[in-house]
Formats: sequence, C-alpha cells, structure tokens
Amino acid sequence: MKTSAISSLHAAAPNAPHTQEPAPPPRLLDQLRQQIRYLHYSIRTEQAYVYWVRAFIRFHGLRHPADLSQAQVEAFLTWLADERQVSPSTHKQALSALLFLYQKVLRQNMPWMQEIGRPKHERRLPVVLSHDEISRLMSRLDRPAPPPVPQQSAAPHGLLARLLYGTGMRLLEGLRLRVKDIEFERRAVVVRHGKGGKDRVVMLPASLEAPLRAQLAAAHALWAADRACGLPGVQVPHALARKYQRANVSWAWFWVFPQAQPSVDPRGAGARRHHLQDGAFQRAFKRALDAAEISKLASPHTLRHSFATHLLLAGYDIRTVQELLGHADVTTTMIYTHVLNLGGGAVRSPLDALDGMGLIVPPAPATTAQPGAPGMAPPYPGHPRFAREPEPCYRVCPTTPSFTAPAISAF
Repeated sequence: MKTSAISSLHAAAPNAPHTQEPAPPPRLLDQLRQQIRYLHYSIRTEQAYVYWVRAFIRFHGLRHPADLSQAQVEAFLTWLADERQVSPSTHKQALSALLFLYQKVLRQNMPWMQEIGRPKHERRLPVVLSHDEISRLMSRLDRPAPPPVPQQSAAPHGLLARLLYGTGMRLLEGLRLRVKDIEFERRAVVVRHGKGGKDRVVMLPASLEAPLRAQLAAAHALWAADRACGLPGVQVPHALARKYQRANVSWAWFWVFPQAQPSVDPRGAGARRHHLQDGAFQRAFKRALDAAEISKLASPHTLRHSFATHLLLAGYDIRTVQELLGHADVTTTMIYTHVLNLGGGAVRSPLDALDGMGLIVPPAPATTAQPGAPGMAPPYPGHPRFAREPEPCYRVCPTTPSFTAPAISAF
C-alpha cells in the first residue's frame, strides 16, 4: 500500500504546478508615484514631481538616478537656471522633486543634499483690479464665447468668477465645491481640503444665492442623467467609496460646477463626471480681460488678491481677512497692506504742487482720432513711438557654448 502510494506521488510530481517567479520590481517612476500617494500628496504634486524626475533622467542620457550624485544634480539645476532661465519658484519645485526622489524613494540621505544652493525667494506685489475693472470683467465673462471657441454647454464662468471674488477662494477650491458645501441657511461656503489640506468657512454673498440655486438645478439634471445611464459616481476622497458605497453616486457629493462631458480619471478609475477644468476657465478669463481692455497682467488668482485688498479698503481688520483667506501666518496677509500704500493715499506727488507755485504744466496732446485707432492721439515729436530703442549691450561670445549633458558635467 505504501509503495503504491509513493509511486503515485512520483507519477504526479511532473504535473504539479511550478512555484511562481517573483514579480519584477516596479519601475522608478512607479515607485515615485507610490511614495507620493503613500504620503497623501495631491495629484498636482504627483504630476509635477514625475515631470521633473523624468526630465532629470533624460538630461543625463537615461542614466539611473542611483548612479548620479551631487555634480549631476547641480548640473541639471544649473541648466534650468542658465539655459532655460526658469523662475525661482520653478527652480525650487525641480529641486524639491529631486530631493524627494533621493530621500524618499532611493532612501539616500547624503550630506550633499543639504549643501545644494537654494534659489533666492523673490517677494512680488500682487496684481489688484479696481471695482470698475471687476465689473467690466464680470460682464464680459457673462457673454458667450466667440464662434471659433467650442461651447461647453454654456459653462457658468461668470458665476464662478463672482464666487471667487466674493469669497476669496482659490480657483481649484471653487471648482471642487460639492453640493453639501453650500449652506444657504447660514449663508456660508465650506472650503474642504484647501491649500495645505486645511478646511475653512467663508461667507456666501447674498447676491449669489439665486444664481447658485439655478446652477444647482442644472447640475442636478446632469446628476440624474448620470444615474439613469449607470455612469460611475464622482471621485470622493480617500476610501469613502468603500466605507460608504453609495457616497460617490449621492447628490450631496456631486460637483457644484460639473463638466458637460464625462472624462477619464487620471488615476485609473475609468470614465466619470469631473468638475470644470481649470484651463477652460483660465482661457475664458484671458478672453474677458482682452475684451474688457484691461491691460493688467491678471489671472483668476487676481480675484483673490482683489477680494483681500477691497476688504482692507473697506475697513476690515487684517485678522479677519487672514481667516477668510486661510493663511497660516498673518505676515502672508500683510502683503496686501503694501498694495494699499501704492498710488495716492497719504503721499502727494511733488508734481501736483507745481500749479500752486504758479508753474504751468504742459497740456496733454490733442485726442484727434486716427483710422483704426479710435480715441488715440496722433504721434507728435517726442512721442514714444518716435523714441529709438537703445541698442542691446550683449557681450558676443567667440563660440557658442554647448549646454548638453556632457558639456555641463565637465564643469
């Protein structure tokens, strides 16, 4: 009996399944993504870090970063600053991505990582629009886009701009609003997971109550159509989709500003309804600036700057403005007090005192209109159009230096 049992085991051995070979380790960029998601960084941080690490690898001829050291990292950053002439903030972002790669992914904590030079931070005054410019901008955003621009089911760009200016929210904070975040009874808007993962409460302008109710009615029609056709629910944070299995398909979690068409989730969750794209609103904002003939270098974030500045002009204390903006430190909010000191105010220009001294200020040139330039004065001697630009004083190099990877590594 035992002999027959052993022989039967030997006969079945060749047909036994082989042990599975260990799976290959994930690629470097996949390891980077896993570590970023493990630390709960935002999707924008993930995209930026992956971009800079990929650029760093390609700059050094597809060499693995584990084989590179301080000289190669500094060569890449020097190329960005000298050849590409990136801004200090972009330089710092690239440096942060590389330090994250070496410290968190490759598990290297070398002394040279603390010795790499950091770019100097440049403090700039924010751009602020006047009340008249805000009014002209809003009226232009309410108008439909010109025919060459594709219409996206009449996206409520005017309402979104008013909400950003009336509450001081950032662009993505406004786009990511859920239905449950609008509290009409309290006249409050709850900003969830803002910059730094912080929540805060801002006021709901009374003039926007009726337009927001109409926008929610339009969003409810899209939500009902998604449920009728069986479209997957919207994205919900963390593991709420598993803990509350119907949260992503509930009306409370739906977007206040949903996109007209479903889109593909960048993290592999398939096609679902997303909120309005920030790029679409930025393009509409730029078109409205041009149509309103506003020459300032404004962006959607300028509405937030204008909100804070106009509150300070109205007499509200800086601590209240700090809480509404969600600043962790009041020194960040103090930048708007510098904006208040510009222009008129307490300082009077000495040029304005010439009239009191009996001196005559030359009159402005006549405003005779020209064809194609209504309201523009004709050129006159000394007009800037006749001023000759000085020749650039660039130093001519005998040979054009090469900024390829081997050339930079040689320095």
